[in-house]
Amino acid sequence: MADLIVKAAVKDALNDMNVASDFYDALDSEVQELLEDAARRASENDRKTVQPRDL
Repeated sequence: MADLIVKAAVKDALNDMNVASDFYDALDSEVQELLEDAARRASENDRKTVQPRDL
């Protein structure tokens, strides 16, 4: 699985919170699932362009 998230950006977005090392893998997995679902919806609607409404 490709790394879809940028660890430094996640840490910055969470401000002063500590981030467990396995959090990044779980977040990456969630993002991957979102992308797959969006691609499936676009495909089901005969589109090759993923749009915000596919989320």
